[in-house]
Parts: sequence; C-alpha cells; structure tokens
Amino acid sequence: MASTPAAGKEAVAPASPNNSPAHVAIIMDGNGRWAAARGLTRSAGHREGAAAARRAVEGARDLGLKYLTLYSFSTENWRRPASEVRDLMLLLRKFIGDELPTLKREGVRVTIIGDKKNLDAEIKLLVNHAERETAGNSAFFLQIAFNYGGRDEIVRTAKKLAEDVAAGRLKPDSIDEALFTRSLDTAAIPDPDLVIRTSGEKRISNFLLWQAAYAEWVFLDVLWPDFDAAHFAAAIADFNARERRFGGVGATL
Repeated sequence: MASTPAAGKEAVAPASPNNSPAHVAIIMDGNGRWAAARGLTRSAGHREGAAAARRAVEGARDLGLKYLTLYSFSTENWRRPASEVRDLMLLLRKFIGDELPTLKREGVRVTIIGDKKNLDAEIKLLVNHAERETAGNSAFFLQIAFNYGGRDEIVRTAKKLAEDVAAGRLKPDSIDEALFTRSLDTAAIPDPDLVIRTSGEKRISNFLLWQAAYAEWVFLDVLWPDFDAAHFAAAIADFNARERRFGGVGATL
C-alpha cells in the first residue's frame, strides 16, 4: 500500500513503482562511540559522521528517493561540552561550504529546520545563503535538522498560531491538523515514510514527533560513521517488506 500524505499536504508519488519510501529521515547516532572505539577524539568521530552524511545523500539519490532529512544537532545538544558544540558548528559550516556548489549544480534543494534564533550570525548567514541559492531546485530535497527538537517545533508552531488568533488574523475554529501541518518547519515537504536510527539505540529522541506519527522505524546496530550504501539499501528493503495500514485493516486480515 502506498504511503498516505499527511493532512494538508499534496500527495507525493512514491520513489519507485513498488512500496519504496519517498522520504527517509535519519537519526545519525554513534559518532562518539565510533571514535572512542578507535582511541580518537569525539571531534574525529563527528568528522567521519559528516563524511557518512555525504554518502547518505548520494545513497538516497541512487536509491531513487526524493526527500532526505538528516538530524544533525538537537536542541538538547547544547548540553554537551562547549568545545564539542563548537566543533559541530564548524562541521555545519564546512559541510555547507564544501557541498553547496555540487548540491546546487545537481538540482538539490537544501532547507534547514529548527530554531534559528540561537545560532550565531555567521551560521545564520550561511544557512540563509544555502537555502536561497538552492530555492529553485527540485530534483532532490535535502532537509537538515539543526538546533531542532520535535517538542520545540510544536511549541513554536502553537505560539505562532496563538499570536495570529490574538491579532485577529486567524479564528480558533480554523485550526486543524492540516493548518498545523502547514505551519511546521517541514511544511515544504511530505512527512517521512521511514525513519532510520543508527548505533543500536531504540529511541526517537524528540525527532519529528508530529511528522513521524505514521512512519515506519528501522533501528540499525551500525555506528553512524560506518553507515554505507548497503545499510541504506537494507533499511529500504525492510521497509518494502512491511504492510502499512495507517490504522486500517490489513489486506491479510
């Protein structure tokens, strides 16, 4: 059965004629443990994680996907040591700086979701530049969750709608799932069909709480820096073997 679009979003054709997902989201977990196992610094693990992210974008396109979301920095990650946070910020700068020309040339549209208010001025300029430079692209959509938290996104969206109601721009009765969905950071793309988490952990970690309501989840034991095309293909195969019922009755029942 093909995936059902979220309320308020246009139907999006699946990535291939079978049951393959159109949108995959990934919790990229395990950089620190990968580094520790090799006697390396956490910074080295994050650098290898950035290389894995590059491979994931290429892999997603090779697999025929249309949308990819990568969870790179959460609202909770500010609790990490200042040196590690600084390294993660530098990696975002490097990733966008190094990859943007190629992404733009290959028709990839880049969007950054999350709370951008707490980012420093240089990061904001870089993010805005990447989004502006690729705004006209539509061959593939890369969404990077940076300073992102699912609860934070929902609260920010609720506040925005409440302000519209208070200002008289919106009637309370007009707020429904469709409007709420269109007001989220992710309004430009369909909800994920599949969420992958690496490292063997089996938690959702405050990721796309609204959008992943009917997503399938695949938890892989591989640490993120070791994630490759074979792991990606295996996760897609797992997804393809499932029957998605969205609260309905399955074909075999």
